[in-house]
Amino acid sequence: MARLPRINIANIPQHIIQVGHNNLNCFFDDEDYDFYLSCLKKAAEQYDVNIHAYVLMPNAVQMVATPNIPNGISSMMQSLGRRYVQYVNHRYQRSGTLWAGRYKSSVIDSEAYLLTCYRYVELKPMHEGLVESPELYKWSSFNYHTGRRKSDLIADHRLYLALGDTREDRANEYSSLFRYEFDRGLLSYIAETIKLGQVLGGDQFTEKIEKIANHRVRPLKRGRPKKKKSKASA
Repeated sequence: MARLPRINIANIPQHIIQVGHNNLNCFFDDEDYDFYLSCLKKAAEQYDVNIHAYVLMPNAVQMVATPNIPNGISSMMQSLGRRYVQYVNHRYQRSGTLWAGRYKSSVIDSEAYLLTCYRYVELKPMHEGLVESPELYKWSSFNYHTGRRKSDLIADHRLYLALGDTREDRANEYSSLFRYEFDRGLLSYIAETIKLGQVLGGDQFTEKIEKIANHRVRPLKRGRPKKKKSKASA
């Protein structure tokens, strides 16, 4: 199934993924991770994007972010990719592509799925078998959201702030979301949504996005269209 046109609407969160070329590593030591996060912060500030959650895997990047201006995320990712690829090529005396094409993204119905996407992103190292629990992974926003670490990169979304009146209250409430195993059907649904660039939300939210974007954001139904009856046959 073909990917749909990319949606770049201001003030609506997006789930973003970028994967290494042929699934090869993009990060090789702590200095690489630190440099990427530094570039991400600069690019997010330059193009007015709020970063809400992230994870840097050895061969991929995922984040949840809200653009405050149209095309903010596409501009941010282009700038970020250019800076980081130049850095890697120079540091490791290599050339050529680093990423498997352009990043993938899907817009999120905040009320229904935003904090679920946080969990999806921050649980990735555990689901991939890199660690036994998410707090053991250094390169994600999990320890920020659970109160274990500060961050000058994260911009809290209103739904995270609504979890409690104090930072401690929010951290405790957020931690409670991880007490239960992530539903496998929901995992597959989120993965398929971003793979195809579809909207992560229900019909009402999807219709709203189509009106704002002024183009189709849902895949066409499979199969050949029905032929209209001619006047003669009628």
